[in-house]
Amino acid sequence: MRISVMSVMVNDQARALKFYTEVLGFVLKVDVPVGAGGERWLTVVAPDALEGTQILLEPLGFPPARVYQKALFDAGIPAASFGVDDCQAEHDRMVKLGVTFKTPPTAMGPVTVAVLEDTCGNLIQMAQMM
Repeated sequence: MRISVMSVMVNDQARALKFYTEVLGFVLKVDVPVGAGGERWLTVVAPDALEGTQILLEPLGFPPARVYQKALFDAGIPAASFGVDDCQAEHDRMVKLGVTFKTPPTAMGPVTVAVLEDTCGNLIQMAQMM
């Protein structure tokens, strides 16, 4: 068994695609229209793992999902965690792009983490293993 797709609920798929590709550096994998409301099966992948785990930028069409997303955000709990080689360098690069960070790079034992807002209702953690 392996992870093939993981979902990140987003309140705006177009804005999410822009953020996850242009800021976080993922690349578009699949973009297929589904349903009558303009929703899409929209996934991105890491550029060095094109056949790896896909991140589904899932629209918040289910009302309880909005409640859940807001509760996570308000509690400061990241919706996802992504690995980086240099947390400080990524933080500095993203700050220049206008990204809002809730937590700057912080050493926590064998890992350095930072938490940022993804512009689509989520907190995202990036983590660098030492």
